[in-house]
Amino acid sequence: MPYTLMRHLRRAALVTQQIRVESTMTNLTQKDFLFRPPLAHWTKVIKEAEKIVGYPTSFMNLRWLLSDEFANLAMHLRKVVDSNHPIIKTARSIIYNEQNTLQPWGLVILLLSKAFNPSNTTLLASQVTENQRILAELTEMIRTGHYVHCGLLNVPVEEREQNMDTSMFANKIAVLIGDYLLVTANSMLARLKNQDLSYLISTALRDISEGEFFGDRDAQNMPIPGKPVMNDSDEFQISSDTLPLDVRNTLGSPIREWTLRTMYNGGSLFGRGCQGALLLSGQTLEEQEKAYLFGCHLCLTWQAASELQNFTSQKKESYSLVSAPVLFALNDNPELYSVIEEARNNLNDIDLEKFRMDVVKTDAIERTKLLYIENAKKVYNYIEILSESESEVISTIKSLVKTL
Repeated sequence: MPYTLMRHLRRAALVTQQIRVESTMTNLTQKDFLFRPPLAHWTKVIKEAEKIVGYPTSFMNLRWLLSDEFANLAMHLRKVVDSNHPIIKTARSIIYNEQNTLQPWGLVILLLSKAFNPSNTTLLASQVTENQRILAELTEMIRTGHYVHCGLLNVPVEEREQNMDTSMFANKIAVLIGDYLLVTANSMLARLKNQDLSYLISTALRDISEGEFFGDRDAQNMPIPGKPVMNDSDEFQISSDTLPLDVRNTLGSPIREWTLRTMYNGGSLFGRGCQGALLLSGQTLEEQEKAYLFGCHLCLTWQAASELQNFTSQKKESYSLVSAPVLFALNDNPELYSVIEEARNNLNDIDLEKFRMDVVKTDAIERTKLLYIENAKKVYNYIEILSESESEVISTIKSLVKTL
């Protein structure tokens, strides 16, 4: 094995070992990002999917984790492993977790690419496949870079000289790691030399940025749910056009607010990634738009399933205050919003376990289950419209939803 590769592997292993050290995390209720949907037979489904695409997606992380630039940042990250900074939790999610950090987004994009690519082995077809692999990887990198940036601590100016050096240093590392991933992803996108694809991904980046300014936030930039409204309209129309997402009459309306927040937090990016896969394979504009809607509703399905698990699991899972069960509970029992109002400046002051019990007493869990079922049905409908034949690839995509 070449010396350079051995050096990278040893360095990555050392950093991983350091990051696995248990540390006391701050009780942040920042929005949840789905690195892996909560599938009962996840590993089996993933292995079957990877056999079809012929590409082990677990190595998509290694391509940039073992680079010199990221390795240098990771060495600095070791200096703050004993702190309670959110970047440590983020790093552990990226480098190590119980499910081997499998990446569903990139894999689905590769599956779509496999389903709609020409079967011939010409040089042009090979180039299309390689470009789609790059698209899958850069989509994952953009999501991870945004996730890292969201893990910053807002340290008050008056406290920055009071033993806050570690937090400030960790913030700098988080900014550098996030910037590195985003810049690398954009450079990969530029190298594809496809103006239409660049336009699609740029609209997703716009949505991610606009999401950071949607709704009220506390001192740590954690989103505050909208005040519930009685005469709300629950329909949110997801459109495949590239206009900014419609924010009118969303705050306080549980389904509309939840859908919009999920689209901002990654649904739009995943949808554009699926759309881009079909664009690169030369499919019609109509087929590309269906792929976008498929990706959006698949992301919504995974998000609803993840939030359900957080509230129904025997373990005391953390949860976001803008998750679907919380928004439904606030709508069912508006008096609960007084708890949010009292902790408006710092959501960490909320007793999350007591608040969880209040949420469970409402119809929030059942309504979230219905939300999941509705989006899962739309995923099936779009994938059947996209492909009339029941191929092995399409069956595997369906399995990613069915085993939730």
